[in-house]
Amino acid sequence: MAPLPRSDSTIPVSPGVTEGFSDDNFALRATVVVCAGISIYNAVELLILIISTFRRYVTVYFWSLFASTLSLIPYTLGYAFKFFETFSGNGKWASLSLLTIGWYVMITGQSVVLWSRLHLVVAGGSASKILFYTKWMIIVDAIILHIPTTVVTFGSFGDLATNNFVKAYNVVEKFQMTGFFVQETILSLVYIIATVKLLRESFRKKSRQLMYLLVCINIAIIALDVALLSIEYASLLILETVLKGVIYSIKLKLEFAILGRLVKFVRSDQRDPVENSCSTHGSSSLSRQHRQSQTRSTDINLEEGHARHLEEYDQPAHKDVFSMSRSQGSTGSNQFPLKELGPL
Repeated sequence: MAPLPRSDSTIPVSPGVTEGFSDDNFALRATVVVCAGISIYNAVELLILIISTFRRYVTVYFWSLFASTLSLIPYTLGYAFKFFETFSGNGKWASLSLLTIGWYVMITGQSVVLWSRLHLVVAGGSASKILFYTKWMIIVDAIILHIPTTVVTFGSFGDLATNNFVKAYNVVEKFQMTGFFVQETILSLVYIIATVKLLRESFRKKSRQLMYLLVCINIAIIALDVALLSIEYASLLILETVLKGVIYSIKLKLEFAILGRLVKFVRSDQRDPVENSCSTHGSSSLSRQHRQSQTRSTDINLEEGHARHLEEYDQPAHKDVFSMSRSQGSTGSNQFPLKELGPL
């Protein structure tokens, strides 16, 4: 019978888990520096764009985008200080704290950014349910994935029962990465499915181009998450940590870009309203003249609706997303939901 392993036996661990990176590998050190520079550059650039673009700072979208973008800076500085052992002694906890705080806001904030604009594409009676369940998915995941990972991360970096914490870290880290991957994939798939439905109903060239762009961006987000998850399962901790900042900064810039396109689309619609097709539920006995009158009436209503939207665009209050979805579902409207875009 083979002897039982000793409790103090060494546990295989990736570099950077229990201590800083002490190897003289120039390529890896250069990768950390380059990725840190890209992450901070993207964060500063996006912060300037956010502050110069938004008129009102009261929406969930603004604060989630602003917070998740700002969190890239402490996250990046935290892992750089940790891996290069900038602080010695108890100072090492400062670098780990910066890294952890930035990681909290960056990961969950990215999901809130996705959720906060979900009402732009979902419609019908199921819209309120989708928004409700995705919101609670983000909240529950933040609790059950962030907290255990934080415990094992600080335990692995300490001096008490380190091997036990490292053993738990090897499991918990992959579990939380998979959990957040599933969460963001669900949100992206909701966008893709809702957009495909809109493409079937819209025959307007600009609308279809915008929807195709939205689908491509969400597919790109899923692809980036798959790449990051693959690196995690290869146990390349340092590479996964530094690339995570770069990937999330790119994802945030993509999200910011697509919302800007949506806003421009709504504004251009107000200036140049496009004719919409007549309702298919009308009687077949209506004359051509009556149908044309209905179409002109629909155009006038759409133009007035966009005008009211743009007037509300500068108001500080943001309509409740759930009441808006229920209103749309109750009226049975098949109009393109981008006209309900709230203020930035």
